Amino acid sequence: MAMTMHVDVVSAERSLFSGLAEFLVAPAEMGEVGVYPRHTPLITRIKPGTVRLKLPDHDEEELIYVSGGLLEIQPQVVTILADTAVRGRDLDEVKAQEAKQRAEEVMRDRSAAMDYAKAQSELAEAVAQLHAIQRLRKQK
Repeated sequence: MAMTMHVDVVSAERSLFSGLAEFLVAPAEMGEVGVYPRHTPLITRIKPGTVRLKLPDHDEEELIYVSGGLLEIQPQVVTILADTAVRGRDLDEVKAQEAKQRAEEVMRDRSAAMDYAKAQSELAEAVAQLHAIQRLRKQK
């Protein structure tokens, strides 16, 4: 049996995952971070993207979209505190595509700096959601 660690993925609304994983990959601010049991302790911010979990006795990875937040790693426990988190299978491609288009339109307009910054953030989230949906399709 492979070594495992306990992983919790929690958003402001609810707990999305609590259980054992053989490894996980998270979208840290400076790039993806791969985590195995006994990883060196670390705290980092995460950006919009996909958390991938390899669960014991499962061939496919569990995918969870996160919009940002914090990742805390301890040798046997990993906690992801996400601003927003959605299971990959629950993502809505049409809504993500529409959000991406709206954000791109606002960015082209550039009428207000505040709207532009917000549009940049929304665009990053929409693109990350679409990327998660594509990754989920590849698994199937």
